[in-house]
Amino acid sequence: MVPPVFPSTESGGPAPTSGIPTSPAPAGPSREQWPAVQEYAGAALGGPPTTGPTDRTAPAGPDRLGAGGSPDGPVSAPPDAAGPTAPAPRRRLPVVLAVVLLLVLAGVGVAVVRPGPVADWLGGAEDTRAEPAAPEPSPSAVLAGADPNAPEPTPDGVRAALDPLVRAAALGDRVNVSVADAVTGQSLFGRGADDGTVPASVTKLVTGVTVLAARGPGYRIPTRAVAGANPGEVVIVGGGDPTLAVDKNGFYPGAARLDDLARQVEQALGGAKPTKVIIDGSLYSGPGLEPGWDEDIPTGGYGSPITALMTDGARRDVPQAKRDHEAGNHAAVRVSEPDLTAGRAFARRLGLPNSAVSRGTAPIAGGDATAGAPGSELGKVESMPLMRLVDIMITDSDNIIAEALARQVALARDKPGSFVGAGAAMDEVAGELGLPADELSLADGSGLSRTNRISPSLLTDLITLAGNGSRPELAAIFGGLPVAAWSGTLGDRYETAGTEAGAGVVRAKTGTLSSVNAIAGLVTTKDGRLLTFAVLTDRVPGGSDPARVALDRIAATLASCGCR
Repeated sequence: MVPPVFPSTESGGPAPTSGIPTSPAPAGPSREQWPAVQEYAGAALGGPPTTGPTDRTAPAGPDRLGAGGSPDGPVSAPPDAAGPTAPAPRRRLPVVLAVVLLLVLAGVGVAVVRPGPVADWLGGAEDTRAEPAAPEPSPSAVLAGADPNAPEPTPDGVRAALDPLVRAAALGDRVNVSVADAVTGQSLFGRGADDGTVPASVTKLVTGVTVLAARGPGYRIPTRAVAGANPGEVVIVGGGDPTLAVDKNGFYPGAARLDDLARQVEQALGGAKPTKVIIDGSLYSGPGLEPGWDEDIPTGGYGSPITALMTDGARRDVPQAKRDHEAGNHAAVRVSEPDLTAGRAFARRLGLPNSAVSRGTAPIAGGDATAGAPGSELGKVESMPLMRLVDIMITDSDNIIAEALARQVALARDKPGSFVGAGAAMDEVAGELGLPADELSLADGSGLSRTNRISPSLLTDLITLAGNGSRPELAAIFGGLPVAAWSGTLGDRYETAGTEAGAGVVRAKTGTLSSVNAIAGLVTTKDGRLLTFAVLTDRVPGGSDPARVALDRIAATLASCGCR
């Protein structure tokens, strides 16, 4: 399969025609393909089938386990588990427009390349790829296409199929579930469906949807350099781009680069030589680590202090992190002061030693400030569009990107760029979208915090909303959604007896903390009906592996069951 390549991108642009993905597109690009978001056709618009599993990317590492991957006790005082409830149509979202989904789902097998609005988001530059020597053969289908006219499962049928599975001992005594029909919005199964549950990395679905709603998929995060208050001072102003690279060898392909920013500064200064670099990280406030995070987060490879200026997701050894990532291990040693590390790298590009770097704030430029006057802009670089950052966050369960995107929601709503501000802003945007915000309480955007609570029904509502066409910009969450037995955090799952029925027909985000396992996404039944589902459990008594298998059996049963 020829790796997808994207043109250069521009921010802004109208929302795309969108929908719930049913095409066999892998869940997000590999690291080399990140700058190319697959022309955005296969992932979210029901584009053409892709080739078979021989092309699949390496599976991602765990979302986040406790030290050593062993459980460290139950979460604090969650409410008692609820028994199965009689399913009823969700009261908070309007019935999904079947006509919209019909148009979307009918696209299976139809080539869709750079639809107009997405082309606007990604820029209009011509594609300069070399033509292949010979046309590629037509690929075979991997994911089954959903049929909006397929028979709908009945609540009784789904209950009969799932009741024994949700009671599995491996899941513990608090298993909250929501299953709904993606076309009609009809609830098919609920067990503690409206109860807030520790979601772990499934939180990233909420982060992705709220930042896309608040900022738009084409928004780019700026990193600026301005003249300092004194001659020779250059202030680098962190805008919250976690993917910022030092040079062309950064961790995230296509990222903005400090060497480009340094060249802009040198050009703006003419022959003047800078003497000092000041780091302005004042866009963020509050603690760098969320109080609800486990103690080993800073050293466990999946988290770091969250600062407005950082490079490469705070990874200490980028070449080693890239090698580990290609091998399927997403953990990486992180630096303890990401802003200083980035500031010193920038200073070196300007020919200055580490001793010339300090923290401070940028002066405010006057309305008539001339070039080189205090506060005047000397250069600016911008991140990849948010739709790409969301794609990477969901595919790789990237916690650092998640926290940066959560703060973008806060900043868009004029709230502090902090954990508290981000949580409040995401709750506010969720309410604006018509989601049940009273079933949402977030302390962070990554899901590392054990104080987060999300209900399963909010997740199934959210997935339906992102795909029903009413808010088409939200469809960007589907580009990186892992495919069972194919990619991302599901790449090495759904491959055993009892779960293999879900291979290729389950697309979902997973979540893992010690004693917590979760999954939420989409599944196509054997009759071709598309369902949304969410299963969250936060009192897992044993290790994560048995719980994962038990969760996978639930989704695989939905895939293999007509449930009528």
